[in-house]
Amino acid sequence: MSNLSRPRFIISIVLLSFITAIVSLNSDISELFFLNLQAVLSKYLGWMIIIIANGFVIFSIYLIFTKYKNIKLGGPDAIPSYSYINWIAMLFSAGLGIGLLFYGVAEPIMHLNSYPGMIEGNNSYNAGKAIGLANLHWGLHGWAIYSSLGLCFAYASYNKKLPFRVSSLLGQKVSSNKSLAIFVDIIAILTTVLGVTTSLGLGTIQISSGLSYVFSVSESFMNQIIIIALITLIGLISVCLGLDKGIKRLSQVNMILATTLMLFIFLFGPTIFILNALIQNFGSYINTLIEAATWTEVYENSSWQDGWTLFFYTWWFAWAPFVSLFIARISYGRSIKEFIIGVLLVPSLIVFLWMGIFGNAAIFQVINETSQLNEIVNNNYTVALFALFDVYPISNIVSILALIIIVTFFVTSSDSGALVASMLSSKSHVGIHDDSPIMSRVTWAILLGIIAAVLLYKGGLTALQTSVVVCGVPFSIIVVFACVQFYKSLESEIKN
Repeated sequence: MSNLSRPRFIISIVLLSFITAIVSLNSDISELFFLNLQAVLSKYLGWMIIIIANGFVIFSIYLIFTKYKNIKLGGPDAIPSYSYINWIAMLFSAGLGIGLLFYGVAEPIMHLNSYPGMIEGNNSYNAGKAIGLANLHWGLHGWAIYSSLGLCFAYASYNKKLPFRVSSLLGQKVSSNKSLAIFVDIIAILTTVLGVTTSLGLGTIQISSGLSYVFSVSESFMNQIIIIALITLIGLISVCLGLDKGIKRLSQVNMILATTLMLFIFLFGPTIFILNALIQNFGSYINTLIEAATWTEVYENSSWQDGWTLFFYTWWFAWAPFVSLFIARISYGRSIKEFIIGVLLVPSLIVFLWMGIFGNAAIFQVINETSQLNEIVNNNYTVALFALFDVYPISNIVSILALIIIVTFFVTSSDSGALVASMLSSKSHVGIHDDSPIMSRVTWAILLGIIAAVLLYKGGLTALQTSVVVCGVPFSIIVVFACVQFYKSLESEIKN
Protein backbone atom coordinates (compact mmCIF):
# COMPACT_ATOMS: atom_id res chain seq x y z
CA MET A 1 0.00 0.00 0.00
CA SER A 2 3.07 2.24 -0.23
CA ASN A 3 1.78 3.80 -3.46
CA LEU A 4 -1.57 4.73 -1.94
CA SER A 5 -2.50 8.40 -1.66
CA ARG A 6 -4.12 8.24 1.76
CA PRO A 7 -5.95 11.61 1.60
CA ARG A 8 -7.60 10.68 -1.72
CA PHE A 9 -8.38 7.13 -0.58
CA ILE A 10 -9.66 7.82 2.95
CA ILE A 11 -11.60 11.02 2.22
CA SER A 12 -13.28 9.39 -0.79
CA ILE A 13 -14.43 6.40 1.26
CA VAL A 14 -15.72 8.64 4.05
CA LEU A 15 -17.65 10.83 1.59
CA LEU A 16 -19.04 7.81 -0.24
CA SER A 17 -20.28 6.35 3.04
CA PHE A 18 -21.86 9.68 3.96
CA ILE A 19 -23.54 10.14 0.56
CA THR A 20 -24.84 6.56 0.59
CA ALA A 21 -26.27 7.00 4.09
CA ILE A 22 -27.97 10.33 3.26
CA VAL A 23 -29.46 9.08 -0.01
CA SER A 24 -30.60 5.71 1.36
CA LEU A 25 -32.19 7.18 4.49
CA ASN A 26 -33.95 9.93 2.54
CA SER A 27 -34.45 8.28 -0.84
CA ASP A 28 -37.69 10.06 -1.81
CA ILE A 29 -36.45 13.52 -0.77
CA SER A 30 -33.05 12.91 -2.41
CA GLU A 31 -34.64 11.75 -5.64
CA LEU A 32 -36.93 14.79 -5.81
CA PHE A 33 -34.04 17.15 -5.01
CA PHE A 34 -31.73 15.79 -7.71
CA LEU A 35 -34.52 15.55 -10.29
CA ASN A 36 -35.38 19.21 -9.70
CA LEU A 37 -31.71 20.16 -9.85
CA GLN A 38 -31.32 18.25 -13.11
CA ALA A 39 -34.36 20.05 -14.55
CA VAL A 40 -32.91 23.45 -13.55
CA LEU A 41 -29.52 22.63 -15.11
CA SER A 42 -31.21 21.42 -18.30
CA LYS A 43 -33.40 24.53 -18.50
CA TYR A 44 -30.63 27.08 -18.01
CA LEU A 45 -27.54 25.21 -19.25
CA GLY A 46 -28.99 22.84 -21.85
CA TRP A 47 -27.56 24.98 -24.65
CA MET A 48 -24.08 24.74 -23.10
CA ILE A 49 -24.30 20.95 -22.67
CA ILE A 50 -25.22 20.55 -26.34
CA ILE A 51 -22.42 22.88 -27.51
CA ILE A 52 -19.80 21.04 -25.40
CA ALA A 53 -20.96 17.59 -26.55
CA ASN A 54 -20.78 18.63 -30.21
CA GLY A 55 -17.48 20.36 -29.56
CA PHE A 56 -15.87 17.09 -28.49
CA VAL A 57 -17.01 15.42 -31.73
CA ILE A 58 -15.46 18.22 -33.78
CA PHE A 59 -12.27 18.23 -31.66
CA SER A 60 -11.75 14.46 -31.98
CA ILE A 61 -12.34 14.35 -35.74
CA TYR A 62 -10.17 17.45 -36.23
CA LEU A 63 -7.19 15.77 -34.54
CA ILE A 64 -7.26 12.94 -37.10
CA PHE A 65 -6.28 15.40 -39.84
CA THR A 66 -3.77 17.55 -37.96
CA LYS A 67 0.03 17.40 -37.91
CA TYR A 68 -0.27 15.80 -34.46
CA LYS A 69 -2.04 12.66 -35.74
CA ASN A 70 1.10 10.49 -35.82
CA ILE A 71 2.31 11.34 -32.30
CA LYS A 72 2.47 8.10 -30.34
CA LEU A 73 1.17 7.72 -26.81
CA GLY A 74 4.38 6.75 -25.03
CA GLY A 75 6.86 8.22 -27.45
CA PRO A 76 8.06 7.37 -30.98
CA ASP A 77 9.37 3.93 -29.99
CA ALA A 78 6.29 2.84 -28.03
CA ILE A 79 4.76 -0.48 -29.06
CA PRO A 80 1.06 -1.19 -28.37
CA SER A 81 0.44 -3.45 -25.37
CA TYR A 82 -2.64 -5.11 -26.88
CA SER A 83 -3.78 -6.29 -30.29
CA TYR A 84 -6.52 -4.35 -32.04
CA ILE A 85 -9.12 -7.01 -31.22
CA ASN A 86 -8.27 -7.14 -27.50
CA TRP A 87 -8.05 -3.34 -27.34
CA ILE A 88 -11.48 -2.82 -28.92
CA ALA A 89 -13.00 -5.60 -26.80
CA MET A 90 -11.77 -4.06 -23.54
CA LEU A 91 -12.70 -0.45 -24.28
CA PHE A 92 -16.13 -1.52 -25.55
CA SER A 93 -16.83 -3.79 -22.56
CA ALA A 94 -15.88 -1.13 -20.02
CA GLY A 95 -17.44 1.79 -21.85
CA LEU A 96 -20.71 0.66 -23.33
CA GLY A 97 -21.57 -3.01 -23.55
CA ILE A 98 -24.00 -3.23 -20.66
CA GLY A 99 -25.88 -0.10 -21.74
CA LEU A 100 -26.73 -1.63 -25.10
CA LEU A 101 -28.05 -4.77 -23.42
CA PHE A 102 -30.23 -2.64 -21.16
CA TYR A 103 -31.51 -0.13 -23.75
CA GLY A 104 -30.94 -1.82 -27.13
CA VAL A 105 -34.54 -3.03 -27.33
CA ALA A 106 -36.32 -0.72 -24.91
CA GLU A 107 -35.14 2.68 -26.12
CA PRO A 108 -36.16 2.39 -29.81
CA ILE A 109 -39.62 1.16 -28.73
CA MET A 110 -39.98 4.01 -26.23
CA HIS A 111 -39.04 6.55 -28.93
CA LEU A 112 -41.43 4.86 -31.36
CA ASN A 113 -44.23 5.43 -28.88
CA SER A 114 -43.48 9.00 -27.94
CA TYR A 115 -41.17 11.79 -29.04
CA PRO A 116 -41.82 15.37 -30.16
CA GLY A 117 -42.45 15.53 -33.89
CA MET A 118 -43.75 11.98 -34.39
CA ILE A 119 -46.32 11.60 -37.16
CA GLU A 120 -49.34 9.55 -36.17
CA GLY A 121 -49.70 6.47 -38.39
CA ASN A 122 -46.42 7.03 -40.29
CA ASN A 123 -44.46 3.95 -39.15
CA SER A 124 -41.63 4.47 -41.63
CA TYR A 125 -40.85 7.96 -40.42
CA ASN A 126 -41.39 7.24 -36.73
CA ALA A 127 -39.34 4.02 -36.74
CA GLY A 128 -36.44 5.65 -38.56
CA LYS A 129 -36.52 8.56 -36.15
CA ALA A 130 -36.59 6.17 -33.17
CA ILE A 131 -33.47 4.31 -34.30
CA GLY A 132 -31.76 7.59 -35.21
CA LEU A 133 -32.33 9.01 -31.72
CA ALA A 134 -30.98 5.82 -30.13
CA ASN A 135 -27.86 6.10 -32.31
CA LEU A 136 -27.50 9.76 -31.34
CA HIS A 137 -27.60 8.91 -27.64
CA TRP A 138 -25.18 5.96 -27.81
CA GLY A 139 -22.94 6.77 -30.78
CA LEU A 140 -20.48 9.48 -31.82
CA HIS A 141 -21.15 12.08 -29.13
CA GLY A 142 -20.59 9.82 -26.15
CA TRP A 143 -17.49 8.23 -27.60
CA ALA A 144 -16.10 11.64 -28.58
CA ILE A 145 -16.19 12.58 -24.88
CA TYR A 146 -14.28 9.40 -24.01
CA SER A 147 -11.90 9.94 -26.91
CA SER A 148 -11.08 13.53 -25.94
CA LEU A 149 -10.51 12.90 -22.24
CA GLY A 150 -8.84 9.54 -22.90
CA LEU A 151 -6.24 11.25 -25.07
CA CYS A 152 -5.61 13.77 -22.30
CA PHE A 153 -5.03 10.98 -19.76
CA ALA A 154 -2.84 8.88 -22.06
CA TYR A 155 -0.66 11.75 -23.25
CA ALA A 156 -0.19 13.16 -19.73
CA SER A 157 0.79 9.79 -18.28
CA TYR A 158 2.76 8.17 -21.09
CA ASN A 159 4.38 11.20 -22.70
CA LYS A 160 4.68 13.63 -19.80
CA LYS A 161 5.12 10.96 -17.04
CA LEU A 162 2.37 12.41 -14.85
CA PRO A 163 0.11 10.38 -12.52
CA PHE A 164 -3.11 8.90 -13.92
CA ARG A 165 -5.24 11.54 -12.24
CA VAL A 166 -7.65 14.25 -13.38
CA SER A 167 -5.60 16.91 -11.57
CA SER A 168 -2.64 16.03 -13.80
CA LEU A 169 -4.60 17.25 -16.84
CA LEU A 170 -5.33 20.78 -15.66
CA GLY A 171 -1.90 22.33 -15.80
CA GLN A 172 0.88 23.11 -13.35
CA LYS A 173 -1.16 25.57 -11.28
CA VAL A 174 -3.69 22.89 -10.33
CA SER A 175 -1.37 19.89 -9.98
CA SER A 176 1.14 21.85 -7.86
CA ASN A 177 -1.60 23.00 -5.46
CA LYS A 178 -1.88 19.87 -3.33
CA SER A 179 -5.23 20.67 -1.72
CA LEU A 180 -6.86 21.66 -5.00
CA ALA A 181 -5.42 18.61 -6.79
CA ILE A 182 -6.74 16.27 -4.09
CA PHE A 183 -10.17 17.96 -4.25
CA VAL A 184 -10.39 17.52 -8.05
CA ASP A 185 -9.30 13.87 -7.86
CA ILE A 186 -11.76 13.07 -5.07
CA ILE A 187 -14.60 14.45 -7.21
CA ALA A 188 -13.44 12.15 -10.04
CA ILE A 189 -13.28 9.16 -7.67
CA LEU A 190 -16.77 9.86 -6.32
CA THR A 191 -18.20 10.25 -9.81
CA THR A 192 -16.54 7.01 -10.94
CA VAL A 193 -17.66 4.91 -7.98
CA LEU A 194 -21.21 6.29 -7.87
CA GLY A 195 -21.62 5.87 -11.63
CA VAL A 196 -20.43 2.26 -11.61
CA THR A 197 -22.48 1.54 -8.48
CA THR A 198 -25.62 2.88 -10.11
CA SER A 199 -25.10 0.69 -13.16
CA LEU A 200 -24.37 -2.31 -10.94
CA GLY A 201 -27.67 -1.75 -9.14
CA LEU A 202 -29.67 -1.22 -12.33
CA GLY A 203 -28.03 -4.29 -13.87
CA THR A 204 -28.98 -6.33 -10.84
CA ILE A 205 -32.59 -5.26 -11.34
CA GLN A 206 -32.41 -6.29 -15.02
CA ILE A 207 -30.94 -9.71 -14.15
CA SER A 208 -33.53 -10.20 -11.43
CA SER A 209 -36.35 -9.15 -13.79
CA GLY A 210 -35.01 -11.47 -16.48
CA LEU A 211 -34.91 -14.43 -14.11
CA SER A 212 -38.46 -13.63 -13.03
CA TYR A 213 -39.74 -13.18 -16.61
CA VAL A 214 -38.11 -16.32 -18.03
CA PHE A 215 -37.99 -18.70 -15.07
CA SER A 216 -40.51 -17.19 -12.62
CA VAL A 217 -37.79 -16.68 -10.00
CA SER A 218 -38.93 -14.29 -7.28
CA GLU A 219 -37.64 -10.71 -7.57
CA SER A 220 -36.88 -10.64 -3.85
CA PHE A 221 -34.25 -8.47 -2.23
CA MET A 222 -32.41 -11.61 -1.08
CA ASN A 223 -32.09 -12.84 -4.66
CA GLN A 224 -30.81 -9.42 -5.71
CA ILE A 225 -28.20 -9.58 -2.94
CA ILE A 226 -27.09 -12.98 -4.25
CA ILE A 227 -26.71 -11.49 -7.74
CA ILE A 228 -24.63 -8.57 -6.41
CA ALA A 229 -22.51 -10.95 -4.32
CA LEU A 230 -21.88 -13.16 -7.36
CA ILE A 231 -20.85 -10.23 -9.55
CA THR A 232 -18.64 -8.80 -6.78
CA LEU A 233 -16.99 -12.20 -6.16
CA ILE A 234 -16.17 -12.73 -9.83
CA GLY A 235 -14.97 -9.12 -9.99
CA LEU A 236 -12.66 -9.73 -7.03
CA ILE A 237 -11.16 -12.76 -8.74
CA SER A 238 -10.61 -10.70 -11.88
CA VAL A 239 -9.07 -7.86 -9.84
CA CYS A 240 -6.61 -10.26 -8.24
CA LEU A 241 -5.71 -11.76 -11.62
CA GLY A 242 -4.81 -8.32 -12.97
CA LEU A 243 -5.58 -6.47 -16.19
CA ASP A 244 -4.12 -8.98 -18.65
CA LYS A 245 -5.53 -12.15 -17.10
CA GLY A 246 -8.70 -10.64 -15.68
CA ILE A 247 -10.36 -7.80 -17.60
CA LYS A 248 -8.80 -8.78 -20.93
CA ARG A 249 -10.10 -12.36 -20.73
CA LEU A 250 -13.55 -11.24 -19.60
CA SER A 251 -13.70 -8.70 -22.44
CA GLN A 252 -12.88 -11.41 -24.96
CA VAL A 253 -15.71 -13.55 -23.58
CA ASN A 254 -18.04 -10.52 -23.65
CA MET A 255 -17.43 -9.78 -27.31
CA ILE A 256 -17.75 -13.42 -28.41
CA LEU A 257 -21.03 -13.94 -26.54
CA ALA A 258 -22.46 -10.53 -27.56
CA THR A 259 -21.58 -11.13 -31.23
CA THR A 260 -23.19 -14.58 -31.03
CA LEU A 261 -26.39 -13.09 -29.62
CA MET A 262 -26.48 -10.33 -32.24
CA LEU A 263 -25.96 -12.81 -35.10
CA PHE A 264 -28.72 -15.03 -33.69
CA ILE A 265 -31.23 -12.14 -33.74
CA PHE A 266 -30.11 -11.16 -37.24
CA LEU A 267 -30.28 -14.67 -38.74
CA PHE A 268 -33.41 -15.97 -37.01
CA GLY A 269 -35.25 -12.66 -36.98
CA PRO A 270 -36.63 -10.57 -39.88
CA THR A 271 -33.27 -10.60 -41.71
CA ILE A 272 -34.34 -8.83 -44.93
CA PHE A 273 -36.28 -6.24 -42.94
CA ILE A 274 -33.21 -5.55 -40.78
CA LEU A 275 -30.91 -5.25 -43.82
CA ASN A 276 -33.22 -2.76 -45.50
CA ALA A 277 -33.68 -0.86 -42.25
CA LEU A 278 -29.92 -0.64 -41.63
CA ILE A 279 -29.41 1.06 -45.00
CA GLN A 280 -32.33 3.43 -44.45
CA ASN A 281 -31.22 4.15 -40.86
CA PHE A 282 -27.72 5.05 -42.06
CA GLY A 283 -29.02 7.56 -44.58
CA SER A 284 -31.48 9.02 -42.09
CA TYR A 285 -28.82 9.31 -39.38
CA ILE A 286 -26.33 11.08 -41.66
CA ASN A 287 -29.03 13.31 -43.14
CA THR A 288 -30.39 14.51 -39.80
CA LEU A 289 -27.28 14.26 -37.56
CA ILE A 290 -26.56 18.00 -37.35
CA GLU A 291 -30.21 18.88 -36.78
CA ALA A 292 -30.73 16.19 -34.13
CA ALA A 293 -27.44 16.92 -32.37
CA THR A 294 -28.22 20.63 -32.02
CA TRP A 295 -31.93 20.40 -31.21
CA THR A 296 -32.72 22.33 -28.00
CA GLU A 297 -36.51 21.87 -27.92
CA VAL A 298 -36.86 25.65 -27.67
CA TYR A 299 -40.18 25.77 -29.58
CA GLU A 300 -41.69 22.74 -27.83
CA ASN A 301 -43.57 22.71 -24.57
CA SER A 302 -42.23 19.38 -23.29
CA SER A 303 -39.48 17.90 -21.14
CA TRP A 304 -38.48 15.18 -23.60
CA GLN A 305 -35.01 16.65 -24.26
CA ASP A 306 -34.28 16.88 -20.55
CA GLY A 307 -35.22 13.25 -19.98
CA TRP A 308 -33.36 11.86 -22.99
CA THR A 309 -30.67 13.70 -24.98
CA LEU A 310 -29.48 16.03 -22.21
CA PHE A 311 -29.67 13.16 -19.73
CA PHE A 312 -27.46 10.99 -21.93
CA TYR A 313 -24.94 13.74 -22.66
CA THR A 314 -24.49 14.50 -18.96
CA TRP A 315 -24.37 10.77 -18.15
CA TRP A 316 -21.49 10.39 -20.64
CA PHE A 317 -19.76 13.38 -19.00
CA ALA A 318 -20.17 11.77 -15.59
CA TRP A 319 -18.74 8.45 -16.78
CA ALA A 320 -15.83 10.17 -18.57
CA PRO A 321 -13.24 9.96 -15.74
CA PHE A 322 -13.86 6.23 -15.32
CA VAL A 323 -14.04 5.06 -18.93
CA SER A 324 -11.55 7.55 -20.37
CA LEU A 325 -8.89 6.69 -17.82
CA PHE A 326 -9.38 2.98 -18.39
CA ILE A 327 -9.18 3.45 -22.17
CA ALA A 328 -5.99 5.48 -21.71
CA ARG A 329 -4.54 2.73 -19.52
CA ILE A 330 -4.88 0.15 -22.33
CA SER A 331 -3.85 2.46 -25.22
CA TYR A 332 -0.09 2.68 -24.78
CA GLY A 333 1.70 2.74 -28.13
CA ARG A 334 -1.24 3.94 -30.23
CA SER A 335 -0.88 7.02 -32.36
CA ILE A 336 -3.38 9.84 -31.87
CA LYS A 337 -5.01 8.94 -35.19
CA GLU A 338 -5.25 5.23 -34.24
CA PHE A 339 -6.64 6.15 -30.85
CA ILE A 340 -9.44 8.33 -32.22
CA ILE A 341 -10.44 5.83 -34.93
CA GLY A 342 -10.44 3.01 -32.38
CA VAL A 343 -12.25 4.89 -29.61
CA LEU A 344 -14.59 7.13 -31.61
CA LEU A 345 -15.46 5.46 -34.89
CA VAL A 346 -15.26 1.69 -34.25
CA PRO A 347 -17.55 1.65 -31.15
CA SER A 348 -19.97 4.02 -32.93
CA LEU A 349 -20.16 1.51 -35.79
CA ILE A 350 -20.81 -1.32 -33.31
CA VAL A 351 -23.57 0.79 -31.74
CA PHE A 352 -25.10 1.37 -35.17
CA LEU A 353 -25.15 -2.38 -35.89
CA TRP A 354 -26.45 -3.30 -32.43
CA MET A 355 -29.26 -0.73 -32.41
CA GLY A 356 -30.01 -1.52 -36.05
CA ILE A 357 -30.38 -5.26 -35.41
CA PHE A 358 -32.00 -5.36 -31.96
CA GLY A 359 -33.97 -2.13 -32.36
CA ASN A 360 -35.35 -3.03 -35.78
CA ALA A 361 -36.12 -6.61 -34.72
CA ALA A 362 -38.18 -5.11 -31.88
CA ILE A 363 -39.85 -2.50 -34.11
CA PHE A 364 -40.74 -5.27 -36.61
CA GLN A 365 -42.65 -7.08 -33.86
CA VAL A 366 -44.47 -3.90 -32.85
CA ILE A 367 -45.56 -2.63 -36.27
CA ASN A 368 -46.55 -6.13 -37.42
CA GLU A 369 -48.23 -6.93 -34.09
CA THR A 370 -46.47 -10.29 -33.79
CA SER A 371 -45.94 -9.93 -30.02
CA GLN A 372 -46.94 -7.91 -26.95
CA LEU A 373 -43.51 -6.24 -26.85
CA ASN A 374 -44.91 -2.72 -26.97
CA GLU A 375 -47.08 -3.23 -23.91
CA ILE A 376 -44.29 -5.08 -22.08
CA VAL A 377 -41.82 -2.22 -22.62
CA ASN A 378 -44.39 0.33 -21.43
CA ASN A 379 -45.02 -1.67 -18.27
CA ASN A 380 -41.47 -2.82 -17.44
CA TYR A 381 -38.65 -1.95 -19.82
CA THR A 382 -36.10 -3.95 -17.78
CA VAL A 383 -37.45 -7.16 -19.36
CA ALA A 384 -37.56 -5.77 -22.93
CA LEU A 385 -34.54 -7.81 -24.07
CA PHE A 386 -36.03 -11.07 -22.80
CA ALA A 387 -39.49 -10.29 -24.18
CA LEU A 388 -37.90 -9.85 -27.64
CA PHE A 389 -36.82 -13.51 -27.59
CA ASP A 390 -40.37 -14.85 -27.06
CA VAL A 391 -41.04 -15.25 -30.80
CA TYR A 392 -37.63 -16.85 -31.50
CA PRO A 393 -36.69 -20.55 -31.39
CA ILE A 394 -34.97 -21.85 -28.23
CA SER A 395 -35.96 -18.61 -26.49
CA ASN A 396 -35.12 -19.94 -23.01
CA ILE A 397 -31.60 -20.88 -24.08
CA VAL A 398 -31.13 -17.48 -25.69
CA SER A 399 -32.38 -15.80 -22.50
CA ILE A 400 -29.83 -17.76 -20.47
CA LEU A 401 -27.12 -16.60 -22.87
CA ALA A 402 -28.32 -13.00 -22.46
CA LEU A 403 -28.21 -13.32 -18.66
CA ILE A 404 -24.66 -14.65 -18.83
CA ILE A 405 -23.64 -11.73 -21.06
CA ILE A 406 -25.21 -9.21 -18.69
CA VAL A 407 -23.30 -10.74 -15.76
CA THR A 408 -19.95 -10.78 -17.60
CA PHE A 409 -20.40 -7.20 -18.81
CA PHE A 410 -21.22 -6.06 -15.29
CA VAL A 411 -18.25 -7.91 -13.85
CA THR A 412 -16.04 -6.12 -16.40
CA SER A 413 -17.51 -2.74 -15.44
CA SER A 414 -17.12 -3.48 -11.73
CA ASP A 415 -13.54 -4.69 -12.19
CA SER A 416 -12.64 -1.72 -14.41
CA GLY A 417 -14.26 0.71 -11.97
CA ALA A 418 -12.24 -0.73 -9.07
CA LEU A 419 -9.04 -0.48 -11.12
CA VAL A 420 -9.71 3.14 -12.11
CA ALA A 421 -10.65 4.20 -8.56
CA SER A 422 -7.42 2.59 -7.35
CA MET A 423 -5.38 4.41 -10.00
CA LEU A 424 -7.02 7.75 -9.16
CA SER A 425 -6.19 7.23 -5.49
CA SER A 426 -2.58 6.18 -6.11
CA LYS A 427 0.31 8.39 -5.05
CA SER A 428 2.77 8.24 -7.93
CA HIS A 429 2.91 7.65 -11.68
CA VAL A 430 1.13 4.51 -12.86
CA GLY A 431 2.54 3.66 -16.26
CA ILE A 432 2.19 0.82 -18.71
CA HIS A 433 2.50 -1.73 -15.89
CA ASP A 434 -0.18 -0.97 -13.32
CA ASP A 435 1.29 -0.73 -9.82
CA SER A 436 -1.78 0.52 -8.00
CA PRO A 437 -2.05 -1.41 -4.70
CA ILE A 438 -3.93 -4.71 -4.94
CA MET A 439 -5.61 -4.10 -1.57
CA SER A 440 -6.85 -0.77 -2.85
CA ARG A 441 -8.45 -2.46 -5.87
CA VAL A 442 -9.99 -5.16 -3.66
CA THR A 443 -11.38 -2.50 -1.30
CA TRP A 444 -12.99 -0.55 -4.15
CA ALA A 445 -14.47 -3.72 -5.70
CA ILE A 446 -16.09 -4.72 -2.39
CA LEU A 447 -17.30 -1.17 -1.74
CA LEU A 448 -19.05 -1.08 -5.13
CA GLY A 449 -21.07 -4.16 -4.18
CA ILE A 450 -21.91 -2.89 -0.70
CA ILE A 451 -23.15 0.52 -1.89
CA ALA A 452 -25.26 -1.09 -4.63
CA ALA A 453 -26.82 -3.49 -2.10
CA VAL A 454 -27.61 -0.70 0.40
CA LEU A 455 -29.22 1.48 -2.25
CA LEU A 456 -31.27 -1.40 -3.62
CA TYR A 457 -32.54 -2.13 -0.12
CA LYS A 458 -33.40 1.49 0.64
CA GLY A 459 -34.57 2.45 -2.86
CA GLY A 460 -32.01 5.18 -3.51
CA LEU A 461 -30.77 4.09 -6.94
CA THR A 462 -32.80 6.62 -8.95
CA ALA A 463 -31.65 9.45 -6.70
CA LEU A 464 -28.03 8.34 -7.04
CA GLN A 465 -28.32 8.00 -10.81
CA THR A 466 -29.69 11.53 -11.08
CA SER A 467 -26.99 12.88 -8.75
CA VAL A 468 -24.31 11.35 -10.99
CA VAL A 469 -25.89 13.01 -14.03
CA VAL A 470 -25.93 16.35 -12.19
CA CYS A 471 -22.19 15.91 -11.48
CA GLY A 472 -21.63 15.47 -15.21
CA VAL A 473 -22.37 19.14 -15.94
CA PRO A 474 -19.48 20.68 -13.97
CA PHE A 475 -17.21 17.83 -14.97
CA SER A 476 -17.82 18.62 -18.65
CA ILE A 477 -16.16 22.01 -18.04
CA ILE A 478 -13.17 20.27 -16.43
CA VAL A 479 -12.84 18.12 -19.57
CA VAL A 480 -12.84 21.26 -21.73
CA PHE A 481 -9.94 22.71 -19.73
CA ALA A 482 -8.13 19.36 -19.90
CA CYS A 483 -8.45 19.35 -23.71
CA VAL A 484 -7.08 22.91 -23.90
CA GLN A 485 -4.02 21.89 -21.84
CA PHE A 486 -3.58 18.77 -23.98
CA TYR A 487 -3.63 20.76 -27.22
CA LYS A 488 -1.09 23.23 -25.84
CA SER A 489 1.17 20.29 -24.95
CA LEU A 490 0.89 18.94 -28.51
CA GLU A 491 1.94 22.32 -29.90
CA SER A 492 4.91 22.41 -27.56
CA GLU A 493 6.01 18.91 -28.60
CA ILE A 494 5.88 19.76 -32.30
CA LYS A 495 7.90 22.97 -31.75
CA ASN A 496 10.52 21.11 -29.77
